[in-house]
Amino acid sequence: MNAMHEIDYKIHGDDMQFVEVELDPMEAVVAEAGGMMFMEQGIEMETIFGDGSQQNSGFLGSLMGAGKRLLTGESLFMTVFQNRGQGKQKVAFGAPYPGKIIPMHLNQLGGEIICQKDSFLCAAKGVSVGIAFNRKIGAGLFGGEGFIMQRLQGDGWAFVHAGGTIVQRELGVGEVLRVDTGCIVAFQPTVQFDIQYVGKIKTALFGGEGLFFATLRGPGHAWLQSLPLSRLADRITAASPRVGGRGREEGSLLGGLGRLMDGDN
Repeated sequence: MNAMHEIDYKIHGDDMQFVEVELDPMEAVVAEAGGMMFMEQGIEMETIFGDGSQQNSGFLGSLMGAGKRLLTGESLFMTVFQNRGQGKQKVAFGAPYPGKIIPMHLNQLGGEIICQKDSFLCAAKGVSVGIAFNRKIGAGLFGGEGFIMQRLQGDGWAFVHAGGTIVQRELGVGEVLRVDTGCIVAFQPTVQFDIQYVGKIKTALFGGEGLFFATLRGPGHAWLQSLPLSRLADRITAASPRVGGRGREEGSLLGGLGRLMDGDN
């Protein structure tokens, strides 16, 4: 495995954070397209094909890395920001929505982290951003996006973004934590992840928490978020006027009577 670039960083802000990375000459970070906030003179951008790790050899290796990213719904390409100047230079990456940026030193976490596919922000050059399939049948049938997750591998810094407030849990051997599927940010590969049925049909239908929840079984470290992007998007959609100026009463009896009075079919 290639040596990771040893970068320095500082996280700014509270609810809308950004991470400022300081690069020595020839050091670099990789990031998803569209995440860059600013960069100082001397930083140069380069679009690369694949997962950004440079561990793959030749075109076939790059193609395999790009194919894994495509399965997660991400772009085939990543962007490298490298300091080609003489002294230290900085580049910053902004969070896409309110929440927190979590710095993870992969070497201190066993060299690998499994995370939600939209949570990766940036990482030191050399970190591999791949795909992790969950082999559990429950996760495959009912887990939705939780079935296909991202795998970050390497021994350098990686930065993950999550919504709302972040909770870190250290699970003991055999300890089980039941979580809303969208609230899982990341976990170590020693943690077993699965999807379970809520159990009681009344609770499943009227409880408001859905038919299934995720289970995390230790040992290992897990990160949770209080406000998943999907939940935030659902609340915004529910509170917003619909196309044509019709509001939330669109499907109600009041909405139907209003359309009759207006002459709508």
